[in-house]
Amino acid sequence: MKLIILDRDGVINFDSAQFIKSPDEWKPIPGSLAAIARLNQAGYRVVVATNQSGVGRGLFEMDTLNAIHEKMNKALAQVGGRIDAIFFCPHTSADNCACRKPKPGMLHEISKRFNTNLTNVPAIGDALRDLEAAVTVGAKPILVLTGKGKKTATDPELPAGTLVFPDLAAAVAHLLA
Repeated sequence: MKLIILDRDGVINFDSAQFIKSPDEWKPIPGSLAAIARLNQAGYRVVVATNQSGVGRGLFEMDTLNAIHEKMNKALAQVGGRIDAIFFCPHTSADNCACRKPKPGMLHEISKRFNTNLTNVPAIGDALRDLEAAVTVGAKPILVLTGKGKKTATDPELPAGTLVFPDLAAAVAHLLA
């Protein structure tokens, strides 16, 4: 099985320092939805792993998060794409949970759910914590320069071997080349 793990905010959709708190605030990055559709057509199972501390902070409720994901799924369907599963951590960093990236809990859950080892599975993110979680489980860290990516690219802690691309569409084009 071909599997790929994507962060959401800053990779699929534009990010916001004030959080994405409603379906109206969710706006896809140009080319990202078509890139996911290309992955689907190439036989990839596409999984999202996203920290959503806005839930834990009380900025929005679970039904709002579900509505945001419903909007994302409908937008993907319009271009022939789909996400096979969405894993999220609703906790804040103060909760010290095992699922909030950079901890690998969400990725371990993905491994269990899909009954597969994550070694060399592409994991695309825009933040250091996405890449650190990927490295912990042996996945292949890929940085996109959208969202927080430009700042992340200059971080001295950037994991060795991280591939860097301008956006999700460019990363997918490389993977499918």
